Amino acid sequence: MIDQRILEEVLACAMSTGGDFAELYAENTRNNSIQLVDGKIDRVVDNTYSGVGVRVFLGQRTVYATTTDLTREGLLACARSAADILGELRTNISVCLDPTAVPDFHPVLINPTTADMRKRIDILKQACFAAKDVDARIAQVQGTLMGVDHAILVANSEGLLKEDRHIRTRLIVNSVASENGENQSGGCSPGRGMGLEMFDTFNPAEVGIHASRQALVNLSAGYCPAGQMTVAIENGFGGVIFHEACGHSLEATQVGVGMSEMCGKLGQQIANEKVTAIDDGTIPGAWGSVNIDDEGNPTQRNVLIENGILKNYMIDRLGSRRMGMPMTGNSRRQGYTYEPTSRMTNTFIDNGPDKNEDIISSIEYGLYAKEMGGGSVNPLTGAFNFAVREGYMIRNGKICEPVRGASLIGTGSQILKDIDMVGQNLERGQGMCGSSSGNVPTDVGQPLIRVKKITVGGR
Repeated sequence: MIDQRILEEVLACAMSTGGDFAELYAENTRNNSIQLVDGKIDRVVDNTYSGVGVRVFLGQRTVYATTTDLTREGLLACARSAADILGELRTNISVCLDPTAVPDFHPVLINPTTADMRKRIDILKQACFAAKDVDARIAQVQGTLMGVDHAILVANSEGLLKEDRHIRTRLIVNSVASENGENQSGGCSPGRGMGLEMFDTFNPAEVGIHASRQALVNLSAGYCPAGQMTVAIENGFGGVIFHEACGHSLEATQVGVGMSEMCGKLGQQIANEKVTAIDDGTIPGAWGSVNIDDEGNPTQRNVLIENGILKNYMIDRLGSRRMGMPMTGNSRRQGYTYEPTSRMTNTFIDNGPDKNEDIISSIEYGLYAKEMGGGSVNPLTGAFNFAVREGYMIRNGKICEPVRGASLIGTGSQILKDIDMVGQNLERGQGMCGSSSGNVPTDVGQPLIRVKKITVGGR
């Protein structure tokens, strides 16, 4: 992507005013998407962008500069702009890079950004037409097929030089059901760190059917009652609660500056003994997986909580300096315009000891959250509020009528203790996680779990 000799010169320039570490991150990314609305192509987007970010460390202080000028002169000017902020001293620094090949654990067969347009449109039509055909009450269907081809280069003053490529595909279908002047929505949005071959493992039509089925359920649902109750949260995207309410509190971005409720709790029991939580960026073909993080470190399987005991945090280079702990391969960023921070990859609660049928039958009265939606969290306090996208009441150990308008309200530290049953049907769902280093793809997941007591918002 950039000549090695120029990289060495740029890194040396970045350190010339006293910096103790310098890093260059380059990317070339192609994004494209096709959107279908009510069976017709509504929008086609295809764009490519590239640029470089240069970061300089001095202890725990960092300076970051970016450029789209990839000439030698442009890169040196970027490096000088970062170095000049640290001071005026000019020293002769020598950097020698050692190129290292990166093993590809996520090979792609059909690149979604270059595949035949007719093939991509056919996949999208399969999903959208199936969604429309579910029921006459489906008033509108919108579908999007997205592809990303993200090539990166990372070089630093310790001699690291690595290049990698991340390719992702995602299908999003949203349906609206309408009856007697009332509208309700449903959606489904699977994604993988794969090409179009991801559709060899599931039928696009099933994505559309899922979206429309959910819209129809919500159309027929009454409002959820409010109050404290026992809640069963289903697998897959149900793991968004752990991701948001607890996962962000375990990132060095928060822990390293003392802004997390999980500070200083390594080795302590912070969750029910049935809870084991993992962040794993190595899962082949997973939406949040990468071969290396955005600082050039291999991703890894990182056990965060084991049998309720806090075992580790997710740590980037700056967090490592602040905390005196090793990096964990969790440094991520949306692109070159963002300075990297510690972020999750594929984060999930692992399978537990309980049978799923026993979890439901154990609840005399409560809520079954079949699918979670979005929400918000404060990492310092762990306070969260999440919408339930599809829910049902549980009465006498049986799943009964659907309800809508439910939300789950609590704190991360408390919900970890109140998870008292963990099932055995682990699955993961896909999302885009936003933080100070932009939006990055992440998997969330869990098996069916039971929270013995939580505040449910409703009517």
